[in-house]
Amino acid sequence: MVAAMSRLRIVFMGTAGLACASLRALAGQAGFELLSVVTQPDRPAGRELKLQPSPVKTTALDLGLPVMQPARARDPEFVQQLAALSPDLIVVVAYGQILPSVLLDLPAHGAVNVHTSLLPKYRGAAPIQFAILNDEPETGVTIMKMDAGLDTGPILTRRTTPILPEDDAITLQDRLAAMGAELLLETIPGYVSGTIMPQAQPAEGASYARKITRDDARLEWSQPARALWNRVRALVPWPGAGGTLATAAGRRPLKIWKAEVVSDISAQPGLVVRANAHEVVVACGKDALRLLELQREGGRRLAIKPFLAGTAIRPGDRFV
Repeated sequence: MVAAMSRLRIVFMGTAGLACASLRALAGQAGFELLSVVTQPDRPAGRELKLQPSPVKTTALDLGLPVMQPARARDPEFVQQLAALSPDLIVVVAYGQILPSVLLDLPAHGAVNVHTSLLPKYRGAAPIQFAILNDEPETGVTIMKMDAGLDTGPILTRRTTPILPEDDAITLQDRLAAMGAELLLETIPGYVSGTIMPQAQPAEGASYARKITRDDARLEWSQPARALWNRVRALVPWPGAGGTLATAAGRRPLKIWKAEVVSDISAQPGLVVRANAHEVVVACGKDALRLLELQREGGRRLAIKPFLAGTAIRPGDRFV
């Protein structure tokens, strides 16, 4: 269907790794002409704080596409530069800024966005993390026509996927990124031709997924084990869930990468009730959490057996 269309002139806007699958998908279609890729400026990262390109910039350069990096998408100079390209459509995926109406109204077909939730649920910055945190049975992707609000534009298409017990934020993001790219390619031709009509988001069920911060990382052991299990899964890889373990040798912060729920255990929340060469089990407000992968501060992520070979944890130790 795409091949039958005249070449659609597209500007792609994205920053995070989530957006790279959609960028590659668009670049692989003969019916689309990618005029430019717009991404956030390079940011300092790592211990030496060297400037690092965004994942989208790296992907764009690999594909031989021109890149623009305005400090602010609403800057008049950038808006003029974009207008000079005369795009037919802007495609936005995980760009990281709210776009002004003057930008969205430039192309004949406006702007469409790939959002990783089933809108209107989980508008905002962290829909994947909050879907796991809130123990949702499923989530999905929504292609919407953008307006000046925060993920409030009318819906074009949606697709769902279950949230599996083995999922964490990384695996779910990867699956949603691929789904979003596929759905984007299916949606654009129908949207441009008028066979897919935008439908206003329902007011009922709207919610907001705020940005995740380091404060979200701390596990409150008085909560049920399932809630803590969800938090561990949701906060991989950043900021990572965990806490401070108090032992006879002192206190040490630990990051928990992987865990599972153990039923029918009742003890003081945060208390290590079992610890041996194969497992560490910590009591929660209800049931317990078996720790499967841990990381010491400054150390590497390790499965529980090699971790315990270098770090002693004993029954009676406690997370505080």
